[in-house]
Amino acid sequence: MIEPRHLRVLRAVAATGSFSAAARELGCTQPAVSQQMKALEQSSGTPLLVRTGREMRLTQAGEALVRHAAGILAGLTAAEEEVAAIAGLRAGRVRLVSFPSGSSTLVPTALAELRESFPGTRVSLVEAEPPRSVEMLRAGDCEIAVAFRYPEVQRAAGVGAAADAEGPGAPAEGTAEGSWGKDDLVVRPLLSDRLVGVVPEGHRLAGAGAVDIGELAGEPWIAGCPRCRRHLVDVCEAAGFTPRIDFATDDYPAVIGLVAAGLGVAVLPELALESVRAKGTATVEVEPAVRREVVALTLPDLARVPAVAATLDRLESAARREPRP
Repeated sequence: MIEPRHLRVLRAVAATGSFSAAARELGCTQPAVSQQMKALEQSSGTPLLVRTGREMRLTQAGEALVRHAAGILAGLTAAEEEVAAIAGLRAGRVRLVSFPSGSSTLVPTALAELRESFPGTRVSLVEAEPPRSVEMLRAGDCEIAVAFRYPEVQRAAGVGAAADAEGPGAPAEGTAEGSWGKDDLVVRPLLSDRLVGVVPEGHRLAGAGAVDIGELAGEPWIAGCPRCRRHLVDVCEAAGFTPRIDFATDDYPAVIGLVAAGLGVAVLPELALESVRAKGTATVEVEPAVRREVVALTLPDLARVPAVAATLDRLESAARREPRP
């Protein structure tokens, strides 16, 4: 194997014409230069120098190696400088995936702080709901996934047809397919995000403060993303009823608009309500309280990359600033 240090010696010998002159230029001894040239010739499998008395000239192989050495050493120097910049957070890239309400609340605060501290670090953002975001992380399509999951809910006996209608292929929340594993990913908890009820402002329960979810049993419902919809069904069935879902959309402004028009009720995460205007609606605390766990995920090797570690720290800092009840 040809080593960079041997190439540097070869260039010095070719430029100065002798081992002793090369040694003076490199700041080492003449025997050290001789030994390294011998090692380089052994690695190359062919003579690189022709010695005639005190003079030396390059063989054809030696000329070819000197010709390539400049580019090789320049590329290596550039690589070393780039790695040092990344390690020192003067440069670097982080690909971040987040669910929409996280993208509009936690992520902007975190990235603004990151840019202020490390302006050379570039971050790209793509939106995806879990489990898709977790799949992207495992597939190498991002370095960090901001994701969420709900606790498992025990359904009331004899209730469950609506959840089964969600589809036999839908992963259960507690399975490996429906959530992240414990061993293959680094999990950084961010916050516990409470779900609140959203009703039209003229609704009988508007201003009631806290209500049992069973009081909404006879209402038409507006549901969110597939995972949120599944959890809504589970929570309602645990309370003894199956919700009648008239509309389903993962667009939070659309949910607010449908509720404000009197077309149904909904439950939304507090993070989602922070990023939309709730005009024409009222919020109520739903009992029993339901919270989703919001986390930042990465791979163990990526967690040691300075830019990734700094981004995770800023996400945690942003989560601490979020007002929690």
